[in-house]
Amino acid sequence: MSGQTPMRDGEVVEGGIVEQTRLAFDNCLAIMHEAGYGVEDVVHVTAVLTDARYFASFNKVFSEVFGGHPPARICSVQDLVVDCKVEVDVKCYRADRA
Repeated sequence: MSGQTPMRDGEVVEGGIVEQTRLAFDNCLAIMHEAGYGVEDVVHVTAVLTDARYFASFNKVFSEVFGGHPPARICSVQDLVVDCKVEVDVKCYRADRA
């Protein structure tokens, strides 16, 4: 799916990196569930942070979302078009849908 930012009703939700990361993942999970996928179907995550110092906090939320069996991921630091701290996208796969 395309990148998800910490937006609700078209507006970026203010807050720190933890709150923004949770909402970005919540937005991903909502789209996934609507399409019939679950967190267990995520095989790759791409994350963009606007500051490298956010990584430890981002990683904490990532671990909460994916538990002991996290998917592959890449994380980079760069400016975002939307004025927020994080953007994530996920790739899902399930053999019964291949």
